[in-house]
Order: sequence, then structure tokens, then C-alpha cells
Amino acid sequence: MNAEAAAHIEDHVRALIRTKGVDPLRDTEAVRGLVDEALATWDERAGSGAVQPLDDRPAVAKAILAAVAGLGPLQQYLEDPTIEEIWINDPAQVFVARGGEPELTTTILDARQVRDLVEQMLKTSGRRLDLSSPFVDAALPGGERLHVVIPDVTREHWAVNIRKYVTRATHVDDLVRLGSLPANVAAFLAAAVVSGLNVLISGATQAGKTTALNALAGCIPPRERVVTCEEVFELKVPLRDVVSLQCRQPSLEGTGEIPLRRLVKEALRMRPSRIIIGEVREAESLDMLIALNAGVPGMCTIHANSARDAITKMCTLPLLAGENVSDRFVVPTVASAIDIVVHLTLDASGARRVAEVVGLSGRVDGGVIETSVLYHRVGDELVRGDGFAPQPERFARAGYDVVDLMNAS
Repeated sequence: MNAEAAAHIEDHVRALIRTKGVDPLRDTEAVRGLVDEALATWDERAGSGAVQPLDDRPAVAKAILAAVAGLGPLQQYLEDPTIEEIWINDPAQVFVARGGEPELTTTILDARQVRDLVEQMLKTSGRRLDLSSPFVDAALPGGERLHVVIPDVTREHWAVNIRKYVTRATHVDDLVRLGSLPANVAAFLAAAVVSGLNVLISGATQAGKTTALNALAGCIPPRERVVTCEEVFELKVPLRDVVSLQCRQPSLEGTGEIPLRRLVKEALRMRPSRIIIGEVREAESLDMLIALNAGVPGMCTIHANSARDAITKMCTLPLLAGENVSDRFVVPTVASAIDIVVHLTLDASGARRVAEVVGLSGRVDGGVIETSVLYHRVGDELVRGDGFAPQPERFARAGYDVVDLMNAS
């Protein structure tokens, strides 16, 4: 009985939304009020014997709110704080990830439901999905990141990924609380950011790179002006003077696209004290290196298996910018532009930890960038390596004794 009643009440709520001009995706509280109003009307009719009373009123209210203002059958997974990611391989296969481990849920959809859910998620993003643009990357109102691929790029069904941000860190102290790194290493990294060193954060997918980047950004002095460049808005820098930029897809006519390379160039015209790039994957790495060599401190993330691999990748990606870019320019530029690499890993238990912190001296020997291990993991401990911190004069200008800082336990 509840299912039939819920369908009638949902229709009533949708009629109220149209009549009152409420945006269900942006004004959840208004929709909640309309649901209560529709339920009260149903209760009045049930009191007069016109309809059957509801067996479980709270459950009906939750289901209607999820269907109208949420993501219907997927809403329960968005609201579950232990779930990190949701993905759909085909309508009968809805997976979630908890602690890095995938689980096949009992939720079964149909193809029409999947298309309707994606359409609903894209309404507020301004991004489109069609045969001419079969991929889409967008941010949901709650901050989740959506990625969708449709046939004929996929074999048969729409492939949907919703990545949540369960852990929100606004300072390196939050990373200490989460067990990602010890307090002494957090103090060193915070001092490096304050001192204006350029930091590259590396790791595999879901290793916590964006969380670490956001946490390090929280150490930037409050008077500085920060410009962020991202494919999709993810970072939430806890400072007052922040400008956030994101890429734009081309229009139906194939015009108006704004790639990450363009954002990095435009960011330099906005008087930044710092520039933060969400992730470098391609030729935009060249523009980032040029920005860092222009004297603007910065941070970014990159996919890599180790800190050394991250440096190698940074020496390779700029070559995608064109045939006139050679490794003779790129390698010494990387050596002088990047100061510290922080590498993260996702262990077997699903915990995200800093595996190593590597410093770049700025020197190149035989085409190989000289590095030193500042901290590395031995078992479950992140211990001091035998390397020395780069740019000690910057630490000194910021008021830090880098030797005492690194030797602190």
C-alpha cells in the first residue's frame, strides 16, 4: 500500500514544485516543506476515510524526497558516510566502495532510470552528454564528482561513476588526525608551504591526493591570494582571497572550449600569490612549470607509482605541448621548479598514508634530476631519511630552522 500511496504523493509534490517554481536540486529545504505539505493532505484524506493511512510515514517521506530532490535509489549511498564511490556498469550492477573495497549492491535499475538520473545530475552543471560528446566530467551540488561514458564508446550500457569526498581536510593537522602522516612530518610540510616551496603530490587513484592538496593549501598564509585551476571544481581552499577556475566543454558547434592550459595562463594574469592546479595529466604541465619558474609558488597533483616516477612523468608530460619542446629544456626546468614531492599510497586496509617525501636539489646529472629522501616509510612508521631539505634560505626567511624542524621527533 505504501508504494502506491507514495507514487500519488510524489505526483502531488511534483505538481507543487511546478506551481511554486521551486528548484528541487538547489532548494532541498523547500522541497522538504512541500513533501510535508503533501503528506499532511494525505493524512487529512485518510482521516476522512477517502484513502488508506500510511504504514510508515517517515519512510515514505524519505523516499519521496530522494526521488524528487535527490538521486532516487542512489541517494542512500550518497548519504552513507562510509561509502567513498558509487558506480554503475549496467543497470543491474550498481557498485559502491567502502574502505577501498568494492561491493555489489542489491539495487537494480533499468536503462531509463540510469539516463534519468544522469540527466538530473547534469542539470546544475551546465555540461552536456550526447553522441558528439560521449564523455562528461561534472561536479554535483554536494561536491561529488560525476563521470559518465555512453555507447558507442562503451559496449552497451551507460558507465557512471560518482566519487564522493568522505574525508575533508582543511589543514595538515587533519591528516595527522586521520593517520596519514605523523605530526613532525606535518609540521615540516606546513613550514614548506608557508616558506613558498613548490609541492607536487603524487599517488594512485583514490590514494588521497586531492585531500592532501586541500590540507596543504590550508597552510598558506591568510593574506595571500590563491588561484586554483581544475577540470571540475573539487578543491575548497579555506582562505578569504581565493579565485577558483574550472575547464569548459565545447559547445554543440565545437566552440567555446576552455582547457586546463588556458586556465593556467589566465591565472597568471590574476595577480596570484599562489597557484594550485588540481591535477596535471597532459601538456598543461608545461604551463605549470613556466608559472612556477615565474616566481609564483604553487602546488598540484599527479598520478604516479612513486615519487621518482612522479618526477619522471613531470619531465615527460610537457613534451606533449609540441615538437619544439625538448627534454633539454624540460628536465632542468622541473629540477628548478619542483622542490618537494609528497607520495601517497592506499594500503590493504583502505587507509591513505604518506609513503615518502622527496626533495629536489635543483641539480641535474647526466639528464637525471638529483633527489634526496626526506622521509620514507619503514613498516608502519614514516621515518627521517638521509636527505636535506631544499631551499633552506626560504625556510630561514619565513622564520624556520629547517634542521631543527626535520630532526624533531
